[in-house]
Amino acid sequence: MSDTLGKINHSQFEDFLKQRCGKERDEVLVGPEFGVDVSVVDLHGGKAMALTSDPLSLIPSLGLEESAWLSVHLMANDMATTGFAPMFGQFVLNLPAQLSKNDFEIYWNHIHQFCRDINLSITGGHTGFIEGQNSTIAGGGTFITIAPKEEILVSKYADVGDVILVTKTSALSSTAILAMSFPETVKNKIGKEFFYSASASFYETSSLKDTLTAVQTENSGVTAMHDVTEGGVLGAIYELAIASGNGAEIFSEKLPIGEVQSAVCNLFSLDPRYCIGAGSMIITCKKDKTSEIISRLKANHIPCTEVGVMTEKNLGIKLIENEKASDLIYCEEDPYWNAFFKAYKNGWK
Repeated sequence: MSDTLGKINHSQFEDFLKQRCGKERDEVLVGPEFGVDVSVVDLHGGKAMALTSDPLSLIPSLGLEESAWLSVHLMANDMATTGFAPMFGQFVLNLPAQLSKNDFEIYWNHIHQFCRDINLSITGGHTGFIEGQNSTIAGGGTFITIAPKEEILVSKYADVGDVILVTKTSALSSTAILAMSFPETVKNKIGKEFFYSASASFYETSSLKDTLTAVQTENSGVTAMHDVTEGGVLGAIYELAIASGNGAEIFSEKLPIGEVQSAVCNLFSLDPRYCIGAGSMIITCKKDKTSEIISRLKANHIPCTEVGVMTEKNLGIKLIENEKASDLIYCEEDPYWNAFFKAYKNGWK
């Protein structure tokens, strides 16, 4: 079907999938949208239900605990963009037949504990073992929350003049996973210190605290949020601009790139600005609330950087480099995937 790895591209989504979404219902306030992390359904009485779905991870080279963490927190990150934590979860597990009973129990115990840690109740799903299932995708899940309808944020709500903020650093999850997947190569080529730092950053890939901290005060000034996944920080800002029907002006030199992330990306010939960056969150906010939000996040040990501004749609989505503006090119395929499989084929350990 596709010559590329990762998510379906924008045109396939718009031209095919989005046109075939079953029965149209008035209760659906936010349905499938490019660059939007959740759907929202009106429950009436001032309440609405937000839902988000994602694949579940089972990556042997990474570990059972780490795979369970990704399975829970990548969905939680999507829900976090609403300004609310997830409440309920459904898990569909299509597990490899060769997975032992002991390993399954370890994996599920970690999912159970990570859900408890964020006060999420597992309400159902499906669990089975499949012959020939050798993928690192072990099924899928859906997280749900119920909240006041008028308080639920969606990435499409960003507006012209809003300031663009980025939490933490670019390429957070991709560099952590690459280091943990190819530990000997990373240690030998860039040193043990970078390896240990990159690996330790794995558990920073939750952005739930980022979002709840950003919106924790009344009239916080936050207008929209979008989590950084495939396409990296620049891809996430592009998606948010498209979702909200706006342009954007992004200053490349302001994008946060940690020393560790820069070193690992350089080893794998990657541009950290375009790499999967789960754990970072794009936040748009009213200009007069910028300093307050940054200070509140930093007080909670979450770095936050102002990187640009939302503009009129007709001005386009611009990347400013060396004081020159150019159209931001959206990468339909995250370069992380090719880097990972190239390293694997080259025998990196």
